[in-house]
Amino acid sequence: MPEGNVTSVKNFVIVGFPGLHSNYYGLVSAVMLFVYVCILLGNGIFLTLFVREQKLHKPMYYIIINLVACDVLFSTTTLPKIIARYWFNDGVISFLGCFIQMYFVHYFASVNAFILAVMAFDRYVAVCNPLRYTNIVKDSTIMILCFASWLIAKPCVLMLAIRAYPLPYCAANKIVQCYCDHVAITKLACTDRTPYGFPAFVSAMVVLLMPLAFILFSYFAIMMAVLQISTAQGRLKTLSTCSSQLIIIALFFLPRCFNYMAPYVGISFNADMQILTIMLYSLLPPMINPLIYCLRTKEVKEVLAKNLARSTFLQVMKKRVDVSVICN
Repeated sequence: MPEGNVTSVKNFVIVGFPGLHSNYYGLVSAVMLFVYVCILLGNGIFLTLFVREQKLHKPMYYIIINLVACDVLFSTTTLPKIIARYWFNDGVISFLGCFIQMYFVHYFASVNAFILAVMAFDRYVAVCNPLRYTNIVKDSTIMILCFASWLIAKPCVLMLAIRAYPLPYCAANKIVQCYCDHVAITKLACTDRTPYGFPAFVSAMVVLLMPLAFILFSYFAIMMAVLQISTAQGRLKTLSTCSSQLIIIALFFLPRCFNYMAPYVGISFNADMQILTIMLYSLLPPMINPLIYCLRTKEVKEVLAKNLARSTFLQVMKKRVDVSVICN
């Protein structure tokens, strides 16, 4: 069908997992709600610690705050609607609302990739140029780089939305995905999506592979610098300063690369498994990252322990234990 003003679809319906039996809708919505609460709680705790403790106002933690913002915003963009779909059987989303969600889904994911590249830059300078670290990696430098990450991600994603929105949508309106994304939406267009799908794929690869290439270069240089350290203890100590960042980066990039490359190496999934894979690499990092920040970073662990020690709840519990001991 030729393009033109033939769009008759007024709403889209988010299907989620097409093979999921209705008996499990309540369980799936409860799991997703639990994930969402964990994301908000974990990232909220780190944000509270950052605001309250001047000790954490350092370049590395400014980078993490940007990741926190990305994780919370991405989860808030995607999870409430799919929870409503399974909890209240309300999967309907307006035509415009679906494209707005699509824009933010891809935007926050792109920003996250660029912020991780900034994180790799921080570790590269810390390990390869430690004497110049304070001169190169200043608060202002990191703020500019993070701001640039939010800015650079915008044009590519905006172009995806602008090119997809005017396509003629005149038949099917069921999105076999847990949220509106570019591939799921443009598949429903009543026209050949090749002229739109291929540029979108190239754009996605650029946004994904540019930061990844820089990250790989940075960590290759870091490994070369670590190997030049004479003692095993020194090498382990240096690597430990990068471990938490490396875990965060791996959680974000490895599953995505696997999902993109699987069809080219002969690995195929059914629709439910593919959607599950996408949801895992989309939502697992936002849920796990706060644990990595808090449990694998010495300064954050100290700040968290201090705040827990002086919390009202723990003080009340301690007094009760002391009273019970005295009475016995």
